[in-house]
Amino acid sequence: MLETKAVKTRARKIKSDASIFFRLKNFLKKPQNIILLIMTVCLGYLTLFPMLDMIIDTVKVHPAEAMRLGKANGDLTMNHWYKVLIDSSSLSIFWKPLLNSLVTSLGACLVALVFGGAFAWFITRTNIRWKKVLSSLFIFPYIMPSWTIALAWLNIFKNPLVGGTTGMFTAITGITLPNWFCYGAFPIAFVTGLHYSPFAYIMIGGILRNMDANLEEAALMLNTKRTRILFKITIPMVLPAILSTFLLVFSSAMSSFAVPSFLGLPVRYQVLTTQLYRTINGVNKGQGYVMAMLMILIGVGILAFNQRLTGTRKNYTTITGKSSNIAYINLKRARTVWSIIFLILIVIVSLVPLISFAIESLILRPGDYSLSNFTTQFWIGTSEQNKIANAEPGLFRNPALWRALGNSVKLSIVCALTAGTFGFLAGYGIVRARGTKLSTIVDNLAFFPYLMPAMAFSAIYLAMFSVRRGIIPSLYGTFFLLVLIGTVKYMPFASRAGINSMMQLSNQIEEAGDIMGIRWWKRMTRLVVPIQKSSFISGYLLPFISCMRELSLFVLLVTPQNRVLTTLLYYYNEKGWSQYSNGINLMIVLIVLLVNWIVNKATGASIDKGIGG
Repeated sequence: MLETKAVKTRARKIKSDASIFFRLKNFLKKPQNIILLIMTVCLGYLTLFPMLDMIIDTVKVHPAEAMRLGKANGDLTMNHWYKVLIDSSSLSIFWKPLLNSLVTSLGACLVALVFGGAFAWFITRTNIRWKKVLSSLFIFPYIMPSWTIALAWLNIFKNPLVGGTTGMFTAITGITLPNWFCYGAFPIAFVTGLHYSPFAYIMIGGILRNMDANLEEAALMLNTKRTRILFKITIPMVLPAILSTFLLVFSSAMSSFAVPSFLGLPVRYQVLTTQLYRTINGVNKGQGYVMAMLMILIGVGILAFNQRLTGTRKNYTTITGKSSNIAYINLKRARTVWSIIFLILIVIVSLVPLISFAIESLILRPGDYSLSNFTTQFWIGTSEQNKIANAEPGLFRNPALWRALGNSVKLSIVCALTAGTFGFLAGYGIVRARGTKLSTIVDNLAFFPYLMPAMAFSAIYLAMFSVRRGIIPSLYGTFFLLVLIGTVKYMPFASRAGINSMMQLSNQIEEAGDIMGIRWWKRMTRLVVPIQKSSFISGYLLPFISCMRELSLFVLLVTPQNRVLTTLLYYYNEKGWSQYSNGINLMIVLIVLLVNWIVNKATGASIDKGIGG
């Protein structure tokens, strides 16, 4: 009897092992499961593990401070947290920059909502002229790097009180503008708000365009004033879009580095990102990692608040299926006036910066705009002709520029290919295995880098890969590290594009190919990719353009040998060589616009059709 029981137990065990084996075999037969497993391991290592490593770095002694603290390198300490949050010096290290970040971010939200929201209302609710042209031009500030408008602001409004040179406004009018207008909180908030106002236009305009107009029409039939309709009906209806825009702009402004750096540092106006850069580059890396950790917590908190806010109201009906014919407000005589006002504003924001960069790159002595002061030496001059910038040759003769341009193009192409490909594969796996735990894990891991401010993410990779980790050598100063961080940071753009495209594609197309015995890679290259070509190209285009104009993500990781255009521009700006920084800025903007235009004409894909990163 005991032998019978043992035989039955062995049989059950064999059956169970066979069942596990067959389940595992069937699991691995599906390509999406293999993709998700690989993505889980890779993204876990490249996102969660660096985060854990940085947390450890916030509570251990670093070599530069070991002697000062009287402890050995690697010992545990809470000194970094104490210095950042509690010590008397914490006011200037963290709390004041935090307050400055909050002020500029809230100001940016106000500017974006007022400018973008007003433009959306005029386009969708009035008979304003040139709607198509105005709508296309309004996206222009987002396509350009955020610091483009910041440098243009300096070119036009800088005063001789800081730096000793005047901007175009003072040179023309003779009026010296106050410091608060030229530098600090006001210009940072205003410029950042202008850059992100297309968000408000797209989100609020989309709701207004699709909203059922019956309520507004009923109010008009009751002779209700237009202003009352606006504040009692229209604005409450688009409130979810307003709140989403507010949170998006607020989180983006909080993580902005370039604009506060150009407009704040001349008067020592520090925000969290500039303070983080200053701390990480100094001898207080531990304190820098604490600040990076706090910035990440702020970003996660903003996302959680957004999800809770939108989750409390699952449905917000604005489209009913009934007549939505909108009775446009007739602006009458003011129609042309308002059209010209918006056209002038958009041209000022979009085209005037480019003109200012061209002019400033040709000025020999900053502040003097007489024709005799114009020169091409900063573009094509030799080092012998240049007497003011350490005999730096003109940009077109400068090896540093061509090396940085080559690095930028090479980095952008590689990041676009890797982020686009892995993002597409992640999107494929997430959609095809939708509802499984593995799909949810990869979806969250792929989106996680978007939550982290670029500067904080850069600090994480600096902590993680600046030393040897087992078989992985130190990657600091290598091109591979820039590719790695760019790929992970921009993957959320590509994965969202991949998810959206795969959600539109029926499973039946692939199933038909599977029944006919077509291998998976052939089904992908012959069926899936050609059908959703435009969406996939957008998934490659977004990382390329984002990488070409990125500064915050790379500024901590580059060395003089692997500088890219944006960090070279920042280097020249720090040196005070504005002619070079303006010239490089002009080149970056033109390259971004040219690539966007070529891809749009060739494929129909465009960054302004997939805006939201």
